[in-house]
Amino acid sequence: MPSDRKSAKSPKSDSKAKTAATPAPDEPTPAEEVPPAPLAYQSLLPHPTPSERIARGKVARQDAPRSSQAAWSTWPERPDPIGILETQAATRMIDLVPIRYGRMASSPFAFFRGGAAIMASDLAATTRTGLRVQTCGDAHLVNFGIFAAPERSLIFDINDFDETLPGPWEWDIKRLAASFEVSMRDRGFDKASRRNALLAGVKSYRDAMAEFSEMTNLEVWYARLGVEDMQAELAALNANKQAKIITKSVDKAQFKNNLGALDKLTVMVDGEPRIVSEPPLIVPAAELLHGEELDRFTDTIHSFLRSYALSLPDDRRHLLESYEFKQIARKVVGVGSVGMRSWIVLTVGRDTSDPLFLQLKQAEESVLERFVGRSRYRNHGRRVVEGQRLMQAASDIILGWYKVLAFDGKWHDFYVRQLWDGKASFDMTRLPEAAFASYARACFWTLARAHARTGDRIAISAYLGPNDLFDNAIADFAYIYALQNELDHQALLAAIKSGRVEARMGI
Repeated sequence: MPSDRKSAKSPKSDSKAKTAATPAPDEPTPAEEVPPAPLAYQSLLPHPTPSERIARGKVARQDAPRSSQAAWSTWPERPDPIGILETQAATRMIDLVPIRYGRMASSPFAFFRGGAAIMASDLAATTRTGLRVQTCGDAHLVNFGIFAAPERSLIFDINDFDETLPGPWEWDIKRLAASFEVSMRDRGFDKASRRNALLAGVKSYRDAMAEFSEMTNLEVWYARLGVEDMQAELAALNANKQAKIITKSVDKAQFKNNLGALDKLTVMVDGEPRIVSEPPLIVPAAELLHGEELDRFTDTIHSFLRSYALSLPDDRRHLLESYEFKQIARKVVGVGSVGMRSWIVLTVGRDTSDPLFLQLKQAEESVLERFVGRSRYRNHGRRVVEGQRLMQAASDIILGWYKVLAFDGKWHDFYVRQLWDGKASFDMTRLPEAAFASYARACFWTLARAHARTGDRIAISAYLGPNDLFDNAIADFAYIYALQNELDHQALLAAIKSGRVEARMGI
């Protein structure tokens, strides 16, 4: 957090695809990717004064009254939600798609997690203020958590950027709010408790944006929510049970590093670590490919590493080159991401006790693009990386991207990050009811910080105003949309029962 001047306060609590890594013939080097293009806030140039930015925010109320943010209703031409999922499945690994459906079918909240494309389509029909930021695009409550910053302190931040793109700031707010409503409904919490948590969260966003609007640009950029800040606040409020939850998550984060991954994901064979085989979730490449295909795949790994290294600054490239490739395996991750091409790579440094696990994850067009415009980046892996760097207070030092030609004859974009880097999330199935309001404040504060870095924080704050009109509108929207999500979840169950889609449950 900034310490030399006024700082943003932390939220206060109240009571199979087999791939070859041949570089694409037209793939530019990172510096040649595309000519400069407008950023999320480019429409503000030349730089207006604070008073002009305040006026812009208040004018936005005329086109998008704050109370109108509550509006949601289905319409006859609303796209079939299962059809949207089937469209996504067409580009995914066919043997893994049933796992995705099975995971989404497990509960309304699991369906919501996998339904970012459905909600993007729905949000396109809602009120827009015209104020743009770098959006997360999938800002649900499980996409926030703890991870280690480069200096190794633990911070709380957004941790998933697969759908990131410049777009309407209020779409992130609505998806985050709806995720809380859906999750709490899944837990059986009453309506009053759900609404109180939501109002606390949106108020945290509004208050944080007001404070960010008074800060210097650098102060906003330096703001972060440290885990120790969360613990201190809860201790001051005698919220001992909630503090213990954070402590448990901190302990988990401290184990989820490269050594922890080595212990959990490998076995020693003839003195060498080998990635475990747990099909269909973890499958070493040697079990997916055979003969010449495997030889060709293995030979291309070094080509992939060179391609990925080009996206890194020189110092990080030097660090990467100090590690030796050992093995690669396919790994299924998440809910909405199931079926996307995802690999883990084991490399070692000075010896086998110095591992570095990389996660290679396919990146496709953001679910927002058809509604808000294409990304400025031709490589969607870079879209993800650049969006993450913009929105996070601190990012993985070896984030990068590359493009490969798969055995299906198509080029695919990927981004690369450390598999485990002190990451931990809160188990929402066990989080006590009383803790949801505190967790909502942390998530919405963090989202406000990300939006303040990349959009017009002064105009957004002016639009929000000092009262709770916007807060209540978002809580109303979340309630209504949660009901729609339950209907869509039932539609998936019906599609599974009828045989329209195949689901593998419990994986």
